Amino acid sequence: MKKIINGKLYDTATAKRLGAAHGGGQSFRDFQYWEERLYQKRTGEFFLHGEGGPMTRYAEQIDQNSWSGGERIIPLSVKEAREWAEEHLDADDYQEIFGEVSEDGGRTVLSVSLDAATADRIRKAAAEAGMSVSAMIASKF
Repeated sequence: MKKIINGKLYDTATAKRLGAAHGGGQSFRDFQYWEERLYQKRTGEFFLHGEGGPMTRYAEQIDQNSWSGGERIIPLSVKEAREWAEEHLDADDYQEIFGEVSEDGGRTVLSVSLDAATADRIRKAAAEAGMSVSAMIASKF
């Protein structure tokens, strides 16, 4: 599918498919069945290509009281793409797309080389404040 949204081209044929999810039944014969595929453009932007039956968010009105299945492209922010991936992909696929995630919720180990006097000043300031060195550094930034 190819669509221009807000002056930008979204094309499933040229974007990289990152993952997929489905629900609401077994096939498109079920009115609540839907499929979504997460894509990333060469520019780094994310989008969903979704399609579903007449009782899904992809439904299209064809008459005053008649609905049909349909499809749509939905641009996503990085945050929205992460949220979709957290919900629909396994951890390995998520980390392949967005990078390594630590078990402690996003903390990163950082190695730095400081002269001894600077390291001593940081340790002393942290101790006086009753904080860890990590908390002391984080409080300054």
